[in-house]
Amino acid sequence: MKRIVVGIHEAKTQFSKLVKQAEAGQEIVVKNFGKPVARIVGYRPAVAKRKPGLLAGKIAIKPGFDEVPAGFDEAFGAELVSE
Repeated sequence: MKRIVVGIHEAKTQFSKLVKQAEAGQEIVVKNFGKPVARIVGYRPAVAKRKPGLLAGKIAIKPGFDEVPAGFDEAFGAELVSE
């Protein structure tokens, strides 16, 4: 979307209109004597921080999970690397 540039006087008189435009996704730049001094943008709530350990004890990796099935390497033409 296109940026809207207004002077301070216009921003004061058209503030409600500018806020609605910012809410719709527009960016409004307010200038004072030709110099940008402020931006009006829509509000975006902060993303909630992750909480490590939220699934602790709820996920189990069963024995043999990381074992390669017999014949797997031959099926894909790969050579199995032993540790």
